[in-house]
Amino acid sequence: MGTLKQKKQWFENDDFWLKFGPIMFDSQRWAEAPAVAKRLCRIADLKEGCSILEAGCGPGRIAVELALLGLDVTGVDIIQDELDAAAETAADEGVNLNLVKADLRTFQTEKKFDAACNVYTSFGYCDTVEEDFAILKNIAAAIKDGGTFILECTSRETAILYFTEGEWFEREGQTVLTQFSVEGAWEGLRSKWILIDNETGKRFEHEFVQRLYSGAELKKMMIQAGFSSAEVYGDFDFSPYDQNARTMVVVAKK
Repeated sequence: MGTLKQKKQWFENDDFWLKFGPIMFDSQRWAEAPAVAKRLCRIADLKEGCSILEAGCGPGRIAVELALLGLDVTGVDIIQDELDAAAETAADEGVNLNLVKADLRTFQTEKKFDAACNVYTSFGYCDTVEEDFAILKNIAAAIKDGGTFILECTSRETAILYFTEGEWFEREGQTVLTQFSVEGAWEGLRSKWILIDNETGKRFEHEFVQRLYSGAELKKMMIQAGFSSAEVYGDFDFSPYDQNARTMVVVAKK
């Protein structure tokens, strides 16, 4: 699996997260975290003391809330600054997190978890389908038999439903401009983000592509990765994955 580790990719760049992290994880995203954590527990039927792996934990937005619910939480991320932020938030809230700096494409663990989650569209950014699949395989290997994996992200269908060519807004003292375009036959969504500091006028730009999977494709990938079943929903409340879907939530059972 070591051959999957090729060139350094944009999500491995600490500088990107320092500049764009506060924009992506704004106060609204932090405010919704407790409700998301409770929904994850409900879906996976997790009780106090159960263990959960957050694959791609970022600054600990969801991981800390899961710990506050009494779970044994391990967060994995490739960016040390994000892990440091998660540790700081956990300390502020008086909870413990097991934080691991690792690449999910090569991540392995002897500990087996009752559940795992990957939320807020943290999947589909690798250069190849094979690397995405390696992530799913590694997560499956980390879960106990009978355990649950919850994946929430933008899918091909929801990208089409809610497509916009761009927008602008102000956040965290910056003007944010976004531009979106379709890659191939809806195989990916290209996003360009421009940040302009309202005080200094300094400008930062970043462009990336998210690979778009359909619900049917991800169900098939989950089974191939080692899960016994996978179902697709339109939100964390088990609503149908149809024309009214807000997002895509895949619930896979080991």
